[in-house]
Amino acid sequence: MSPSPARHPAPAFDVFNVYFERIYDPTMHVLFAFNGEIDGDIMREATKRLIASNPYIRSRFAEVDGQPFWEETPEEAWEGAFVLIPAGEAENLPPPPLDVRSGPQVRVSLHRRAEGDLLAVTCHHGFCDAAGATTLARHLFATYRGIVEDPDFRPIPVEPYDRSTDRILAFYSEEERKRALAGEEPFVDRWRFPAKRTGRGTPRVACRTLSPDRLLLAKEFGKRHGATVNDVLIGAFFLALQRIRGDPSDRGAPRSLLTSADLRRRYLKHPGECPPMNLSIAYEVTFSADEGARLEDIIGQVTEVTSRRKAESPGLAAILFYEGIMAGGMPAVRAFFDGMIERYRRSGLKNPVFSNLGIFDPDDYLPVPGRDGSMLDLLDIQYLPCVCWPYGFLMTASTFRGRLTVMTAYEEGPYLTTVVEHYLGYLDGKLP
Repeated sequence: MSPSPARHPAPAFDVFNVYFERIYDPTMHVLFAFNGEIDGDIMREATKRLIASNPYIRSRFAEVDGQPFWEETPEEAWEGAFVLIPAGEAENLPPPPLDVRSGPQVRVSLHRRAEGDLLAVTCHHGFCDAAGATTLARHLFATYRGIVEDPDFRPIPVEPYDRSTDRILAFYSEEERKRALAGEEPFVDRWRFPAKRTGRGTPRVACRTLSPDRLLLAKEFGKRHGATVNDVLIGAFFLALQRIRGDPSDRGAPRSLLTSADLRRRYLKHPGECPPMNLSIAYEVTFSADEGARLEDIIGQVTEVTSRRKAESPGLAAILFYEGIMAGGMPAVRAFFDGMIERYRRSGLKNPVFSNLGIFDPDDYLPVPGRDGSMLDLLDIQYLPCVCWPYGFLMTASTFRGRLTVMTAYEEGPYLTTVVEHYLGYLDGKLP
């Protein structure tokens, strides 16, 4: 009889991000466009050795006797963790979803192209958030570089690490926790992105990339109004949503959206050294605007709300909320999602989500040796967000070498591509 596989408890943040699969596809992809060819054999080996080095990457999500775990899988189960797509074959973007319950928790896809390779690092939100995905990519390229220099190189094995939010809770007393939970207002869904129908469709990606001059204009606008670039983006996101809705009831009425915060930046001394995990939260912000409102008309509202939320205890109430549900076991988690989905079906409302991922620095991943021995350069880095279907809608923003990209992933059919493209046009028009 074979021994039981090694298992590591899955914390609340992981469990909830796995179960969000009931309302969107939690698969995420980070794309790296190079100006030449990567050595495919070495990248395949780097993928394998990276998986072997980390007990969570080589695991699958499992529920055993009613408890959630990361359950380690044997090497023979890692088939398909590296995929080579020859030149001439279609680039299907977004790439296929990753099954969090099969493992491992990463897939590396290398697309051969005449203009240079495109490499996709794919993972699941149940395993890590967007910051964790970029950390995973950094580790992959470091392993690849190590093997080029020494064929026997292997990344230092990682022992099971603390994936919980206990380190954040430790900042607060019991009384502070009670106040934060009592003072947190529940999310109220007030609107949604327009859909043709409910159900599932064909995954698509749509984006706009703005020139460095546009980003400079956004920074200058923010400086004049005491706002960050993130505030400027949130304001434009809100106004474009109101425009695409075209609903008279939206004019001047309070409308909410969700935005995200990476807790590493606030609570960890060395956030860049944090291993791949989930440490991001969403919080709600509410604004109102009249028909035809411009960005300068609402930017004051945005800065007031975001400044107030930042001054509070970001993430604390969300952590306590999730932990409270988890205290009731997996039946309580499933009941929570049943209730959420029923509310969406009954009301037809689901607040849109905006997440600013910040700046992608090529130096975090370079140097990357090419197949011919020369050093490759990165032409672009893009993050493909989770694919949404009604009633969800998510937009991300990221910056690479001064170019700002806003992107959404959606299912065509329930959502019309023409509507999504019109929305991106409105967003572009609302930005400085």
